[in-house]
Amino acid sequence: MTEHNHHHDDHHEHGHDHPHATGWKGIVLGIFAPHSHDSADSIDSALESSQRGIRAVKIAFVALLITSLLQLAVIVMSGSIALVADTIHNFSDALTAIPLFLAFRLARRSPTRRYTYGFGRAEDLAGLFVILMITLSAVVAGVEASRRLVSPHTVTHLGLVAAAGVIGFVGNELVALYRIREGNAIGSAALVADGYHARTDGFTSLAVVAGAIGVRAGFARADAIAGLVISVAILAVLRVAVIEVFRRLMNGVDPELVDRIEHAAAHAAGVVSVHDVRVRWEGHRLQADLAVSVDPALKVADAHEIAHGVEHELLHRIPHLDGVAVHVEPDGPDRDAAHSPSAHHHS
Repeated sequence: MTEHNHHHDDHHEHGHDHPHATGWKGIVLGIFAPHSHDSADSIDSALESSQRGIRAVKIAFVALLITSLLQLAVIVMSGSIALVADTIHNFSDALTAIPLFLAFRLARRSPTRRYTYGFGRAEDLAGLFVILMITLSAVVAGVEASRRLVSPHTVTHLGLVAAAGVIGFVGNELVALYRIREGNAIGSAALVADGYHARTDGFTSLAVVAGAIGVRAGFARADAIAGLVISVAILAVLRVAVIEVFRRLMNGVDPELVDRIEHAAAHAAGVVSVHDVRVRWEGHRLQADLAVSVDPALKVADAHEIAHGVEHELLHRIPHLDGVAVHVEPDGPDRDAAHSPSAHHHS
């Protein structure tokens, strides 16, 4: 058996379409149950995508910090607990930019003898921090809102409170659109999860507006109830973030991605069949390992050329793919024997 291994860092364009739900159903699913983007479009090399990720977290951090400070000014004047909950969440969301920034910086470092696959997995660890911050903000918002529900507090400057809620919605939605777009483009689950985090923050900011309207109508506990609504919505996005991040940590990929790799490899010149396809994410870059069967009468040099062709085909057709290990084996009974447990035991 011969093996061909390659690391890729060129610039290629790819195209891939996904059917999505539209209308209100699409909006709701997009907020609380985003689909996988393992096969999303990508035009970036590993270095370019890391730089793009760094730029995204910097811009998002500044935008959310400005949003939080504007809301904080209104809190001082109004005493709105719903606005306190929303601002705490927005500020914690801004802070998630720090570990993401560090992770993208680490991803640019070259592999070492100890970390032979590089440092891309640091991005998934940053995703765990995002989950921790979402959980913390949900607990803080829920406790404060429950306390105010039992002991209602007078909320003043209701017009300003409503305006601050609108500011929170607009600021978060702009950040969400930007994070999700950039995260999908570079294949970063942590950045996409953080984007949906911001989007849910934006919609829960509208609960602040609802609370202000309720208080204006004479319902003193409307503000606290709005705070509780925010807490529940935060838990909804927490579920999505946990699924996305832990799937990456467990080397989970979209099965469609495996199908695409098998299909592309099978159509390379000289390949009889494809088997044992394995794919995993290293941060926002993919690594693939597969075996191809070829004519057993071929010379080693010819088999090597076929492996090179498979590698070339995959690197140009599969978004985010950075490295490919192609194992070349003779087709026929010998291949099956090579994969038997006893053969592995004695090799």
